[in-house]
Amino acid sequence: MAAKPKSELQRDPERTRAELLDIATEVFAESGYSGARVDEIAERTRTTKRMIYYYFGGKEGLYLAVLDRAYRGIRQAEQKLRVDHADPIEAIRRLAEVTFDHHIDNDDFIRLVSIENIHRGDFIRRLTDLPQLSAPATSLLDEILADGRAAGLFRTDVSALDVHLVISSYCVFQVANRYTFGYLFDVDLTETSHRAHLRRMIGDVVVGWLTTTA
Repeated sequence: MAAKPKSELQRDPERTRAELLDIATEVFAESGYSGARVDEIAERTRTTKRMIYYYFGGKEGLYLAVLDRAYRGIRQAEQKLRVDHADPIEAIRRLAEVTFDHHIDNDDFIRLVSIENIHRGDFIRRLTDLPQLSAPATSLLDEILADGRAAGLFRTDVSALDVHLVISSYCVFQVANRYTFGYLFDVDLTETSHRAHLRRMIGDVVVGWLTTTA
């Protein structure tokens, strides 16, 4: 790691790092990995390229840190969720709605996911602890599904990964296709009344699916 620039010695390291990640997230989401420029990130954070290299080792290291934080954000939101397993139907609905809210409120996350898929997952594969970090997402679903099946409420031929895929697909679509879908069908998916309707709809879809006899 490069020596810390003397002009930056008085800055709060944690705050500086967080600010760099905030702006870098915006820039990478706007311009993609190839189009993002370290000079622009430095300018928008009122710091220097040397500072970015000090904290992250360069553009690639910064992008990996942005990706890592983005994925940790959704996992942390899921782990903070407290649901009443005595009511599995309400629990699964709540989980779907929390995922919807997170994706709508963090559209940069969806853009980063889209960019990473354009790169065929080349960078995310270097974040070797992310698969383990994602495990609680399906573990919580496993618990809710088990409770629902024990109560005779949920079908038995659907896995936690199946449910996670359906919820994620729906929630990602709201952001990833907002402009094209909105133009083709003359609808603003972000308008308040639409958002409330779409939020309820994913809960209805998942609950209806799980409570339908196979």
